[in-house]
Amino acid sequence: MAAEGWIWRWGWGRRCPGRPGLPGPGPGPTSLLLLLFLGPVASDITDGNSEHLKREHSLIKPYQGVGSSSMPLWDFQGSTMLTSQYVRLTPDERSKEGSIWNHQPCFLKDWEMHVHFRVHGAGKKNLHGDGIALWYTRDRLMPGPVFGSKDNFHGLAIFLDTYPNDDTTERVFPYISVMVNNGSLSYDHSKDGRWTELAGCTADFRNREHDTFLAVRYSRGRLTVMTDLEDKNEWKNCIDITGVRLPTGYYFGASAGTGDLSDNHDIISMKLFQLMVEHTPDEENIDWTKIEPSVNFLKSPKDNVDDPTGNFRSGPLTGWRVFLLLLCALLGIIVCAVVGAVVFQKRQERNKRFY
Repeated sequence: MAAEGWIWRWGWGRRCPGRPGLPGPGPGPTSLLLLLFLGPVASDITDGNSEHLKREHSLIKPYQGVGSSSMPLWDFQGSTMLTSQYVRLTPDERSKEGSIWNHQPCFLKDWEMHVHFRVHGAGKKNLHGDGIALWYTRDRLMPGPVFGSKDNFHGLAIFLDTYPNDDTTERVFPYISVMVNNGSLSYDHSKDGRWTELAGCTADFRNREHDTFLAVRYSRGRLTVMTDLEDKNEWKNCIDITGVRLPTGYYFGASAGTGDLSDNHDIISMKLFQLMVEHTPDEENIDWTKIEPSVNFLKSPKDNVDDPTGNFRSGPLTGWRVFLLLLCALLGIIVCAVVGAVVFQKRQERNKRFY
């Protein structure tokens, strides 16, 4: 059942193992301002029922094809190894690359992906790397330098980065970031992708003794990433941005890579859920297979700067934020002028008494 406007729930939603729904965060001041200026957005919250699960786009145990070089609905390449308990993209060895890709293009306009993963290894401190990338892209099975997959891709990437290549960064690793690309942007490993990052957060997912999960929801231009890393069966907000345009007909996949440093990068499951969302007639008439991946953002990704806490912080103010700032400044000037005039008049009256 679709709902008009965001369905808000106070606090973080619980991730029940049998019904792994991803509720949205409560409406903070910034969210309310965005709703005021951007208008209502339709969304629904999947409860993980089988009627929402799209098995043709999901990787679920028990895996079929264990011990062989292929499996139904999924292709893998490079160092990827299929076992009965996990899909290992890379072993804890240097200079390895591996990936797994869904056979079927996804034609859902609104979806939610839940990923059960594990990153672990013998390396201590920062002596491990590099991380996992989750993909929704036009091309698949294309090895390359970006966490084992090609650069200048078309589509969406979520990077789970475990190693800080930029010695000058103040952000704390492991770090999750999002990038949308139409093929014109290149991921800069030396800067940990900072110049093309849309948003990100610090997330301590490496070498945990319990299960670790990540959820990605895309619905009507809003992209949300949440994590469950504390063994509490609760989603924690990581990324929430609007204005994202992704076409249909792209492929889901996951890849990982190691260099001089290494880790085991495992995928246990990838479950795709369809979100039941009402669209306007104009939206229904769009050929979503023909649109280009893009972001109508209030800032350029190149405006990204590091926050000492390790989280994303926007750069220069633009758009309606500048208008609000100028309006506040103008009101402040008017108030100061009125107060100044009153004070000046009283001083004049006081001075007249001495003549």
